[in-house]
Amino acid sequence: MTFVKIVFVLLLFCDVASTVKHSLKFFLTASSGVPNFPEFVGIAMVDEVQIGYCDSNITTAEPKQDWMKEVIKDDPKQQERYSQECLWNQHFMRANIEDLMQRFNQSGGVHVLQSMSGCEWDDETGEIVGFSQYGYDGEDFIALDLQTLTWTASKPQAFITKVRWDADKATLQSHKYYYTSQFPSRLKMYLHHGRTYLQRTELPSVSLLQKTASSPVSCHATGFYPDRAVLFWRKDGEELYENVEHGEILPNHDGSFQTSVELDISSVNTEDWGRYECVFQLSGVKEDNVTKLDKAAIRSNEGSPSGFPAGLVPGVIVGLLLLLTVCIVGLFIWRRNNNGFQPANRK
Repeated sequence: MTFVKIVFVLLLFCDVASTVKHSLKFFLTASSGVPNFPEFVGIAMVDEVQIGYCDSNITTAEPKQDWMKEVIKDDPKQQERYSQECLWNQHFMRANIEDLMQRFNQSGGVHVLQSMSGCEWDDETGEIVGFSQYGYDGEDFIALDLQTLTWTASKPQAFITKVRWDADKATLQSHKYYYTSQFPSRLKMYLHHGRTYLQRTELPSVSLLQKTASSPVSCHATGFYPDRAVLFWRKDGEELYENVEHGEILPNHDGSFQTSVELDISSVNTEDWGRYECVFQLSGVKEDNVTKLDKAAIRSNEGSPSGFPAGLVPGVIVGLLLLLTVCIVGLFIWRRNNNGFQPANRK
């Protein structure tokens, strides 16, 4: 069990309401050599929910939530501002990816420059953390330290950029204002307008799945919100760590989430099945969702190429397609690096 998961589980058992950190993040991706995909993509997210989108094939930033459309309707200048920012960032990112290809001595192939910026706000302590980071071809490149107002180069090729950006004191002060003042103000406004959607709680539908009689049993939870959730197997009330494989939390097409955890039952005696159970825990919900390991409850398509109940396949496919899109625009490739996507001024 990872340290992060241990801390999260402990928080779930606290009687008092746990602290919730809200976030506003902007993901920018410039790519070269990717066929049938925009050379530039920008998305805006609040609490990991996409609220806006733009790319090099369209001229205006588009709201992606109904409540965000109402925000734009009440203040049309917001869409104009985001459209202008999108156009500026498109030119900025394209110019930099061309410069980096020369700096890395790359004449062709697929290359990706990614940026993540924004802020986190702790609604209990009031703490605000701003961040701005860049990654190139899936690895950290340069990050802003707002405490010292300097850039940290992660690669030798980034040192030229660090020297140039460190010397631009006016832009550094502008970054500090945006990431610690302007963005938090926007975040709080979006949380207010989208509170019904963003602060909702939806419990999952939990199923036990098995490809064949000798395959691991997968506990699959889908339709829950928010994504601050854990799913695990336990025996006699104690969480299991061996013979267990955890899946990632994936998005569904309707904005909810799904995840799964597999249990290898090859060494489990039939008479001991009743001692095992799958437990789902959701942040803000005190009661656990517990599913007993019961042979009669397992759904299986033994002999089917997919090995899963047909009704679940579309949702899984949609989730994977959404994740693939997110990967391309910079939410996953960079995260695979253990050092990626950490707020720049956190040590």
